[in-house]
Amino acid sequence: MKIRQLYISLGHNYFGHHGQLAGKNPIVEVPEIECVAGRGIRGDRFFDFKENYKGQITFFALGVHDALCHELKLTEISPAGYRRNVITEGMDLNLLVGREFEIQGVRFSGMTECAPCYWMDQAFAPGAENFLKGRGGLRAAILTDGFLRIEK
Repeated sequence: MKIRQLYISLGHNYFGHHGQLAGKNPIVEVPEIECVAGRGIRGDRFFDFKENYKGQITFFALGVHDALCHELKLTEISPAGYRRNVITEGMDLNLLVGREFEIQGVRFSGMTECAPCYWMDQAFAPGAENFLKGRGGLRAAILTDGFLRIEK
């Protein structure tokens, strides 16, 4: 699995906003992120969110993004809209649910799928939420400290 993009955000736009307008916290693309075991990504909105949180880091497959864009005829849409931390290539992320895995020397535990929500229709286009069911990405716990970097 290769890392294609990395993102962090200081605040939530969708999480905790049910029945309200989406937040306006920017998501920032960065060249590397610092993973802290049991705590999350330093500088991200879920860092120290709560003990044993299942979404200390989130992953999303670039191939799913490309398929969504093709299906909904979207052009020049960034994967940043999913608000996942790590955009990957070369792995079916659903296979990592319930398994430990390692990327660039950092160990993770795949906890659960990132189920898409109704906000995806707003972030991309109507039909995005339905298209993403079963392929919304992966929530994981961070087991060891380390850095992840974009791979070109």
